[in-house]
Amino acid sequence: MKNESLDKIIFSTENNTLSWQKMFEIELGVARGIEYLHRGCEMQILHFDIKPHNILLDENFTPKVSDFGLAKLYSVDDDIISLTAARGTVGYMAPELFYKNLGGILYKADVYSFGMMLMDIIGKRKNLNASAEHSSQIYFPSWIYD
Repeated sequence: MKNESLDKIIFSTENNTLSWQKMFEIELGVARGIEYLHRGCEMQILHFDIKPHNILLDENFTPKVSDFGLAKLYSVDDDIISLTAARGTVGYMAPELFYKNLGGILYKADVYSFGMMLMDIIGKRKNLNASAEHSSQIYFPSWIYD
C-alpha cells in the first residue's frame, strides 16, 4: 500500500501532515471495515488484532484492515465465542481475553481494540509505552484515568 500502515502516520516523529478531518475519515473507514467483518459476511469474522500496524492506507489514505493471522470465523448467530488461548497484541487485547472470570468473548473484543487504537490516534502515542517517565504513563488507559 502506498501510504504503508496507520502506525507510520500516527507515531511519526516528523510533523503529522494529516488533518483531523482526514484522521476522522480513516477512523470511520476502519470502523466500517470492522462492522463488515462482524455483520456484513455470512460468517462473523473476529479479527482479534486490530491495531494501527494492521491498518493499511492506500494512495487516498483509505484504510484497509489487514493481517488476519489471528482471525476466527464464527456463525453470526453465536453470541459468545470460546477460545483456548488469548489472541492479540498486549495493549490492544480486550480484558476478557486474558481474564477468564470476566465472561465470554464477544465480537466486542475487536471493538475494544478499535477503541484502544482511537486512543493511540488521539494521543499520538502508543498505548503501551515501556519507556515512559512516570510509571502511570506506561499503560495509556491508566494514564488517561489518572
